[in-house]
Amino acid sequence: MNTFAVVILVALVCEYFLGAVSGLLSSRSFGATVPAEFAGVFKDEEYARARRYSATRTRFGFVRGTFDLAVLLAFWFAGGFAWLDTVARGLGQGPVVTGLVYIGALLLASTLFQLPFRAWSTFVIEARYGFNRTTVGTFTADLLKGAALTILLGGPLLAVVLAFFEAAGPLGWVWCWMTVTAFMLAVQFIGPTWIMPLFNTFRPLDDGELHDAILRYARSAAFPLEGIFVVDGSRRSSKPNAFFTGFGKHKRVGLFDTLVDKYSVTELVAVVAHEIGHYKKRHVWLRMVLSIGHIGAMLWILSLFLGQQGLFAAFYIAEPSVYAGLLFFSLLFKPVELVLSVLVNVLSRRHEFEADRFAAETTGSGAPLVSALKKLSADNLSNLTPHPLDVFLHYSHPPVLRRIDALQRLSAG
Repeated sequence: MNTFAVVILVALVCEYFLGAVSGLLSSRSFGATVPAEFAGVFKDEEYARARRYSATRTRFGFVRGTFDLAVLLAFWFAGGFAWLDTVARGLGQGPVVTGLVYIGALLLASTLFQLPFRAWSTFVIEARYGFNRTTVGTFTADLLKGAALTILLGGPLLAVVLAFFEAAGPLGWVWCWMTVTAFMLAVQFIGPTWIMPLFNTFRPLDDGELHDAILRYARSAAFPLEGIFVVDGSRRSSKPNAFFTGFGKHKRVGLFDTLVDKYSVTELVAVVAHEIGHYKKRHVWLRMVLSIGHIGAMLWILSLFLGQQGLFAAFYIAEPSVYAGLLFFSLLFKPVELVLSVLVNVLSRRHEFEADRFAAETTGSGAPLVSALKKLSADNLSNLTPHPLDVFLHYSHPPVLRRIDALQRLSAG
């Protein structure tokens, strides 16, 4: 076993154990009684159900993670990557088509292996706790639409990346970076109007008190909106949600119908204010810039490893290729990705605090947002006291009690 193989194996095993340990600690840190801040919002029986839900999701995550790691290691050490490479090359096509076949086959196999887990999560766990509203038809349609988008959008992008690395020499990574960046920006613009409606229905919010209150707030915050839409999230889950999407003059706010039906006007305006806060504080653009920079750095480092015979030998492949190098490098890069994901989560949690503060200051009070956060936590059966290690590794949002405390201190100050 060469150095590359050892590094990748250690990275995979460490990532698995970190995930398992942090999940277990978080599940065990679930308090036995409802925190005082949630008295009257989280009933005792609902809190007990939330604790069971957390434990169930943790066990499920452990089983799924164990299965994923076992299948990957078995395929690797049985020579599966080398065997598939031989099959793909045997088709007699060029390096781009061969790469599409190779990576496409692995993605298809991964999807099929994950399908039972996705179905169990949706139709057993989420249904058991009263969340699931997805029908078999919707579930199947989502899979097919997702596969179609992967083929129609991801396939050409991958083909261009492979072609540039094959033909553009040492600067191939620069052309790939420019292409991927253009693709990311294009998706940001076409996603709200072309892609997202494939999965959900976006209905303009009816005229009335909520519609007028949101537009009035948006004007006061100097944030013109193209539209406020109600999203049929209830087709899949009873969990409430909201989001902001779009750039320039095409900014939109999406409110799940599960949110609109249960929350007060002031709470909904506060939720919208929080989402607008991300844009006004330039969080959206900063994350985009960081993503572009991250991809550029990764492609550059990848270009340095494509000529490393040892990386391919670690997977029993004698003849290097760009397509196999892309895959193997993604595994080699896992320790760096873990560190970067932790740093991104630290930044994201800071942004959530800033968006909360913006919402409180521009609506005149943090109380409506606190009320909304409490309801959201109860409705989603959230773990109110996750373990710090789990938060550090995986949480893009601060624990809700910390957000509430920050908002209350802001109001008191």
